[in-house]
Amino acid sequence: MKQPTFRRPVSTTIAVLGSTCLLLAACSGGDGDTAGDAGDGPVDLRMVMWSANEGHHEIFEQIADAYIDQHPDLVSSVTFEPITGSSYVSALTTQIAGGQAPDLAWVSEGYAAQFVQSGVFADLTPTFSEAEGYDLDDLLPDAVELWSVDGDLYGYPFSNSPFGIFVNLDLLAAAGQPVPRDLVAGGEWTWDRVMEIAAATAQSQGVAGFQPAADPYTMWNDALGAMWMSWGAQPWSEDGAECTFDSPEMVEFFDWFHTQIFTNGAVPGPGEEHDFASGQVAVRMGQLSASTGLGDAFQWDFLPLPAGPEGTVPVVGQGGVGVVARGDNPDVAADFLAYFTNPENSALLAQFFPPPRESLLTVEALTAAAPALSPEQLQGTVIDQALEARTKAGNPAMSELTDAVRMDLDGLWVADGDAETVLGQVCEDIAPILSGS
Repeated sequence: MKQPTFRRPVSTTIAVLGSTCLLLAACSGGDGDTAGDAGDGPVDLRMVMWSANEGHHEIFEQIADAYIDQHPDLVSSVTFEPITGSSYVSALTTQIAGGQAPDLAWVSEGYAAQFVQSGVFADLTPTFSEAEGYDLDDLLPDAVELWSVDGDLYGYPFSNSPFGIFVNLDLLAAAGQPVPRDLVAGGEWTWDRVMEIAAATAQSQGVAGFQPAADPYTMWNDALGAMWMSWGAQPWSEDGAECTFDSPEMVEFFDWFHTQIFTNGAVPGPGEEHDFASGQVAVRMGQLSASTGLGDAFQWDFLPLPAGPEGTVPVVGQGGVGVVARGDNPDVAADFLAYFTNPENSALLAQFFPPPRESLLTVEALTAAAPALSPEQLQGTVIDQALEARTKAGNPAMSELTDAVRMDLDGLWVADGDAETVLGQVCEDIAPILSGS
């Protein structure tokens, strides 16, 4: 999971957080120091989270209730506040800058550098090291790399989930397409082959062909960031300071993806919505948690990512939780997070979120957590990939970059869109953001 460790000056990092977080960064000093916990007696904790999924909340609340029972003198309640949609990070940083900081926050790996390098998140290492039975050495070093600075942990990637490919076997069979697992065994599981299957099934069965992990037209990194790596492409240089959207590898990828939408019909166009769980999609890129919504209405499989021009590149999506340094209760929040992510509770969370703990990356542990997946799927698509996977690109200026890139990419999502022209414009527009100028 090798990604660059950014070492921007604190002043630069603060600036690229954007105006909504400027007040917070200035107050935090960028070193992760925490404010003092408020008053004596039990406190009310609040965690802002990306998901409104009822299953996620049920497990989170189960863990919180057990913690409160064991620590009634520390915590009286834990509230999990969902903020869904593309405005999540903006809403979170606005809360922090406005003096309404949550105690804990869930952010994706793309924003890890922004929250860790700026001092938004507090250092968890002292609390985790002292927590009985926590076993910091069980954490996969590559999994926590994005969330660490100089060996200290500032966020915990409770979800370390490899991307894979879900296929509706019934739709593919009806369309006369090959069995994907046979293609994997024969070394023919490639992105080109996946799109051929998706396009043929879409045309034959009147369904969507291939569905990325997110909407590619509004969430470019979430949807495509795990795909272009197998073209050898990255959006910026390793130090995060130079745009590489206009590289030959990235242009080739976007040319290819544009063709799948507007020429081959493998990918639904902008504004189209389809649901894999309802049998409306032939092939979908996703993660382990998506298996919990699949019943027995159709036969399906979950396979590793295909190969591109540069081979197969395993990729994980991470969800990390950190303690907000400017929150009212950072010490108590860190203690709760140590409990929330200990080995026993990580096993509970594994139903949706493969943990970064080596001891829990076993077929036995994940079978108990995700019974919908077969041992073969768990071993080949989840465990084997998690041990060698990379993460999607992130940057300390991610909040500014996200919308800037999205707006320029709008010029590509038309039938005559030209990748070289559009991506050249992307680099022209984001170069000042990346350089900090």
